Amino acid sequence: MTYKEIKKIKSRILDVKRSEIYPAEITVEKGYFKSVIQLSNDFNEDTRLDFEGILVPGFIDAHIHIESSLLTPSNFAKAAVPFGTTSIIADPHEIANVLGREGIDFMIEEAKEVPFDFYFSAPSCVPATSFETSGACIDSVAIDELMKKDEIVALGEVMNYVGVINQEKELMNKLKIAKKYNKPIDGHAPGLSGEDLEKYIEWEVSTDHESVSFKEAIVKKDLGMKIMVREGSSAKNMEALFNINDRINFFSKQDFFTSISSGDYQEILKKPIFDFLVSDDKDAKDLKLGHLNILIKKAIDLGIDPIEAIKMVTINPAKHYNLNSGEIARGKIANFVLIDNFHDFNIKKTFIHGQLVAEDRKTLFKAKKPFLKDTFQLNKKIASDFEIKTENKSDLVTVNVIEVVNNEIITKKFKTELNVEGQIIQANLNNDILNFAVVERYGKNNMANAFVKGFNLKKGAIASSVAHDSHNILVLGTNSEDMARAVNIISENKGGLSIVDGEFQKILKLPIAGLMSDKEAATVSDELEEINKIAFDFGCNMESPFMTLSFLALLVIPSLRLSDKGLFDVEKFSHINLIIDN
Repeated sequence: MTYKEIKKIKSRILDVKRSEIYPAEITVEKGYFKSVIQLSNDFNEDTRLDFEGILVPGFIDAHIHIESSLLTPSNFAKAAVPFGTTSIIADPHEIANVLGREGIDFMIEEAKEVPFDFYFSAPSCVPATSFETSGACIDSVAIDELMKKDEIVALGEVMNYVGVINQEKELMNKLKIAKKYNKPIDGHAPGLSGEDLEKYIEWEVSTDHESVSFKEAIVKKDLGMKIMVREGSSAKNMEALFNINDRINFFSKQDFFTSISSGDYQEILKKPIFDFLVSDDKDAKDLKLGHLNILIKKAIDLGIDPIEAIKMVTINPAKHYNLNSGEIARGKIANFVLIDNFHDFNIKKTFIHGQLVAEDRKTLFKAKKPFLKDTFQLNKKIASDFEIKTENKSDLVTVNVIEVVNNEIITKKFKTELNVEGQIIQANLNNDILNFAVVERYGKNNMANAFVKGFNLKKGAIASSVAHDSHNILVLGTNSEDMARAVNIISENKGGLSIVDGEFQKILKLPIAGLMSDKEAATVSDELEEINKIAFDFGCNMESPFMTLSFLALLVIPSLRLSDKGLFDVEKFSHINLIIDN
């Protein structure tokens, strides 16, 4: 390693417990803060300080899926440390759905190759539902074994809230195991409310990152959940949850409102109310520009007090997940970051375990190139596989359509009439109705076809082997020939994101479980930008087309999805017919 060790420094520091900034002398020994001594109040000569700026605790992303960055853990760390991130709590349920325990073990071991604090949650829902085909199963016996590992600090997001409400035995066993090891249970409850929400939380499900409105979040908060304010590459909820009008309305209804001064009220308005800032899913293109530092700065721009925003990625997650970090204090892991000021919030240096690992946006360590076996077992596809046939003798049929929402992972249910020619239902490019399919990749050769609205693709096809959560191959397109080619290219390359138009083809290769590249972030970012640009040139108007595509098979997010077994209505939690009987 080429990073430098540091033993003793004098600098202004942020004390997140006292919400104060003061000069201090810090001593580091064996990766921990040995002492943090506040210097006298009259210590104000900048020349006597080792650093210009403020030392703050290293940033912790309390909920992220590394695989969604398309990077391996070590390459993710290499990309994140220049922006002040020193720790993450990763839910590896993406690779777990492909390879089970083998995939989780790969993530844990690969993460040890670099100086970065990786923590993991044990995936609670592998597979996410029984209505799709995945590559593996993590049962309660496996959860018990995983919980014994020091790297596992929580039970991963419990997406099967229906199973919790109905007290399904195997899922209940997993929750009980988490309690036995005194590790928190992460939640996933989009739109859940009323008695169902209360039943869900009764099982000590402690967090939620799926709230898309202030109202939804505050209800969950009042019931005892810690609220993760999500701002990722696909789902961006910070503006909704930090809405100033909602905060004013909330605080004005509190008992203290009539007895405080105007000045105190202005300070109270800067409180975030909620608990953590998280990414959930962050692609390499966005990670090249920043990580939690961007979230902190955006929170400040939305009126949140800077120190309170920093707490949301330091002491708050550290306390909740029982991490020995998150503050600059004696006995804590010496993870800290030098920033210039709270206005510009430029990251100047990042230290992990007292060692300088990044400086002036340059990482001072390298990542290894990993290897993982081929996980694709499917027959070569032909154009007719993507034709949707009907026995209906009419020239028109009414169908259910998945309608996507830009910058959200929720979908809408849309109904429309489509033409029938030669008993094949025709897409309607003029109305942005495209063919869409899920192709199973684990050897059973299942597939299902449907229609999708919202991508506005005008030619060709795009496909992805990143397909939450079972990670079969998703493909949408303007014609069946290009759809078949897009799928076959992915299979031939052991995973990836592909785009095709006739003889033209492009792929971003993802040979690590069909989810991750073996290249570093800058290269993956450039390739992702290139393939996204091609999609834009083909007419697609999605900000992150491949990220948005990747969620269209996620059967636990409202409202309409597609699995390899058919069209799925999340509200009814059952498959429904594509064609609506007139």
